[in-house]
Amino acid sequence: MDLDALVAEASAILDEVSEQFVAGHRAHSAVSKRGNDFATKVDLEIERRVVDALVQATGIDVHGEEFGGAGVDSSWVWVLDPVDGTFNYAAGSPMSAMLLGLLHNGDPVAGLTWLPFTGQRYTAVVGGPLVKNGVPQPPLEHTDLAHSIVGVGTFNADSRGRFPGRFRLAVLENLSRVSSRLRMHGATGIDLAYVADGILGGAISFGDHVWDHAAGVALVRAAGGIVTNLAGDPWTPEARSALAAAPGVHAEMLAILRRTGGPEDY
Repeated sequence: MDLDALVAEASAILDEVSEQFVAGHRAHSAVSKRGNDFATKVDLEIERRVVDALVQATGIDVHGEEFGGAGVDSSWVWVLDPVDGTFNYAAGSPMSAMLLGLLHNGDPVAGLTWLPFTGQRYTAVVGGPLVKNGVPQPPLEHTDLAHSIVGVGTFNADSRGRFPGRFRLAVLENLSRVSSRLRMHGATGIDLAYVADGILGGAISFGDHVWDHAAGVALVRAAGGIVTNLAGDPWTPEARSALAAAPGVHAEMLAILRRTGGPEDY
């Protein structure tokens, strides 16, 4: 596969739907999902439009957040999140994005993250570099947590599940003792793209959705960063979490997670 050619085709498709993405800002819920999650009409329309265009242009099937599709264990498959940060999008916040990753036998080999409201367009293929708005970026440098901004996911302190709210709160408390610059953007894909771009030194995702992670994992790795699950194992589509960070910061954050204990302790 010519990954650069595939990314160029996919970039043109995301550019084409960006106008629709912007026009649908503040869209209301159209489909209720698990818990208090939802999808807007724009989520559904963009996914259908991008899936059709990708299959026609590249011949590769797509796994989308809203309608599913080809298995993420397929030899080649695009993984699409048509609106990352749906709550932000519906509320009128500009912190929302379109995410598109390409998996080859489960390995993210290319990623695209489009932030139409801020004009940021990130692409990368395996081996790097990260490309921002068409310009190759320098690789991430080794840095430390104390001088980093850190992205963290949203949560309810009383929630249960795989990563209970009290565990998440303890992680944030311990991170804050080293870096007081914690940020909650409410969009996992943006956090990962910003790690790749060096805006964030690191980011933690307590989520388990492959469409939230695939594009950003490719971007971070291409930029020279590290992505694992919260246990420190390399990220795979089966991972139920993600820890992405620049060299140096990743090791510090992983050490803090291990000192905090396991989710079962909370």
